[in-house]
Amino acid sequence: MTTTAGTGSAAEQPVRGRPRSESVERAIVEAAMRLLEEGVPLGELSIERIARTAGVGKATIYRRWSGKEELFVDVLRAAEPDDLELPGTSLRDDLVVMLESLRLRGLATRSSAILRTVHAEMKSSPRIWAAYHSTVIVPRRALGIEVLRRGQLNGELRADVDIELLNDVFVGPMLVRAMLRPDAELPEGLAEQIVDTLLDGLRPAAPSENAPSENAPSEGALPESPAPAEGRRTHP
Repeated sequence: MTTTAGTGSAAEQPVRGRPRSESVERAIVEAAMRLLEEGVPLGELSIERIARTAGVGKATIYRRWSGKEELFVDVLRAAEPDDLELPGTSLRDDLVVMLESLRLRGLATRSSAILRTVHAEMKSSPRIWAAYHSTVIVPRRALGIEVLRRGQLNGELRADVDIELLNDVFVGPMLVRAMLRPDAELPEGLAEQIVDTLLDGLRPAAPSENAPSENAPSEGALPESPAPAEGRRTHP
């Protein structure tokens, strides 16, 4: 955007503090991941130890994260597969992509020692779990509800269904297999199978060609007597 002199544009303002370096942040996250891979419990993983492993000072970490909880959330996100981009072409397509992201994260958790360790220990750390919940789970849930609400407005879903409940119904089967049943298979095509099974009963009913018209007599009703012809005697 072009600005005139003397307007105090953002480009002219002095930059406070040191510019953030992506390479430094990556080194810090990788240092934490390396310590977790070596078997250091989450509770014993201190900022000082991470800083020493990354070759930076503690102040460098605290300039980027307010504490260990926020740093661990970024470590988790770095270890998990990225969320897939929604195509936005239809309700079905978006739901399939969302569930496929869950399936891939489930596979990654099974194969990644870091994710297994952190997910297991995170449950015993309310502060880390709260940070992960607010920065990762809540936005993902909000996205799912937005996709379903848009599908409802577009006529792809029945208007009488509870959207928040429906979000749990779609996500639940994949979460159960990915998180609660480590022996359950997570095959390709599972996301499509779940979405298609549920959508079959959730789409608005199409009007039937054999449906009776509004003026048709109801079942069991007696037919109306024909009106008498003009000039015909109606009484003996």
